[in-house]
Amino acid sequence: MTPSSAHPGPGDGRAARWAGQRERRRREYVDAALRAIAEHGPDVSTGRIADVAGVARPQLYKHFDDTTDLKRAIADRATELITAALLPVWEPHGSAMQMIAVAVDAHTGWLADNSNLYRYLTRHSQIGRTSGRDAVADVKTVIARQLTQVFGFYLTAFQLDARIADVISFGVVGLVDSCTAQWLESPQDLTRTQLTDLLTRWIWRILDDSLRVGGIELDPHLPLHPPPREPPPSPGPPA
Repeated sequence: MTPSSAHPGPGDGRAARWAGQRERRRREYVDAALRAIAEHGPDVSTGRIADVAGVARPQLYKHFDDTTDLKRAIADRATELITAALLPVWEPHGSAMQMIAVAVDAHTGWLADNSNLYRYLTRHSQIGRTSGRDAVADVKTVIARQLTQVFGFYLTAFQLDARIADVISFGVVGLVDSCTAQWLESPQDLTRTQLTDLLTRWIWRILDDSLRVGGIELDPHLPLHPPPREPPPSPGPPA
């Protein structure tokens, strides 16, 4: 080992400090972008984001490679936020109906409270990602995989075929996401509570049908033994 490799010089310290400062600035600017999207809509310009951040546009781009890098950072931050907001999905407890209702309420609630961000993600998050993946698809996949574990746990406990857990999970997540997206665009005087109640009832019927095929008649209001607790998964980087 050479002296230079054993003892980093002043330049190495400066580089580390700059990297840390750049990362902090990036996060501050992404948070400013989220505020700009919420206020000005999903088609907000980079100039408007810079205004909300309180810097000139060239200063903003000192911390991002280009517009694509900024949009990718916004999408990644959004996946963190929605994963944290959907805690009921990661820690289900109570009766079957309670688990469904709480999870659906959390999902529809986040989409309703962040409608402009959701629209932004659906319009822009494929930029800079490969294989057609986007932040919305990443989040839905994470939720569905977690539900697969939950459904698989109960199907196994009831001695039923757990292989259907994956199909049910992705179908349920798609149902909630697509119905809520349409409701955001055209509510038709339907309140979010009414939407949540509808989705909860429909999801229970899907699950109830799968159980009855296997000869199981479950009271949806009967408390269930909770599945093993696991930490919220991460969508991870795009493939």
